[in-house]
Amino acid sequence: MPEPKFIPLPPRARLEDEEILRRAQEFHLEMARRRTVRDFSARPVPRAVIETCLRTAGSAPNGANLQPWHFVAVSDPKLKTAIRRAAEEEEHEFYTQRAPNEWLEALAVLGTDAEKPFLETAPWLIAIFAQPHRFLPDGRKMKHYYASESVGIATGFLVAALHHAGLASLTHTPSPMGFLNKLLDRPVHEKPFLLLVVGHPADDAAVPDIGRKSLGEISSFLGG
Repeated sequence: MPEPKFIPLPPRARLEDEEILRRAQEFHLEMARRRTVRDFSARPVPRAVIETCLRTAGSAPNGANLQPWHFVAVSDPKLKTAIRRAAEEEEHEFYTQRAPNEWLEALAVLGTDAEKPFLETAPWLIAIFAQPHRFLPDGRKMKHYYASESVGIATGFLVAALHHAGLASLTHTPSPMGFLNKLLDRPVHEKPFLLLVVGHPADDAAVPDIGRKSLGEISSFLGG
């Protein structure tokens, strides 16, 4: 068993409670303005922006520091068209055959359907893959613990980083998503987690008139 190695915690400011609260409130207000967008502009986004946001995603906490994720950032128009065609094929089957009425009713307030033009319009698609395991140089299979949880946290970091940078995003989950492995040349043991659509919102973008649950509905405090 390897011995653990520790280094000092990177320097950080010691803040007073008032400053901590102010920062928390500012971040809340910024993130509260985030909305899922389905109307994208074709305005380009520099690759450097995507790279920086992916570095933020890669800093997320994860099980045993195994970092069980892979991000494929796609800007090639032909590949985006291929992804749209494959995604819409799955979506048409979902909406017409596989989705229960209860699920369709839940989606109705969002105004979604099987057509996904944003997959071609937005300048970037980021396919996020979870790696349940990896293969070591000697061929042995090594399990990644808490892979799905780790990738979910990293995805949250990525969505927040993109929003902070001034971009809009959409989490798209056509089911099944196995076509992404083939189109993006990823190994079969990787599991597509979701497809993140990234870019600038269209000038006439609109979002559903929906609200958020109150703090009392989503949390409980015991003591303190």
